[in-house]
Amino acid sequence: MNDESVTVQLRDRLEDLAAEIGHARKGMELGHLAALCFCEVRPWARRAGEGRLADLSWRLSIQPLPIDRRAFLMQIDRLIEELEQICTRAGIGMAAATLRQARTEQPDST
Repeated sequence: MNDESVTVQLRDRLEDLAAEIGHARKGMELGHLAALCFCEVRPWARRAGEGRLADLSWRLSIQPLPIDRRAFLMQIDRLIEELEQICTRAGIGMAAATLRQARTEQPDST
């Protein structure tokens, strides 16, 4: 496999991760967010050489429970902010915007 195809695969997966995380954050799916961080984001970040993102996702997965909902969401939002920056650097502005919107939008209180 050549470097260009690896880069394209990493970029495509980054777009997918941004969409999945954005959707889970908007829906306040805390379990799904936790699973995505450890099972999807961390391996992607390590493969892509994004050490800060890998570290953030690792820290989320090893913290002792129970952590309160607000503290967990603050940590998730820090991870999402890092992911936004990576999307911007990768030229995926729409993915960065989706993440920013998910992070800053307040859920409906129905």
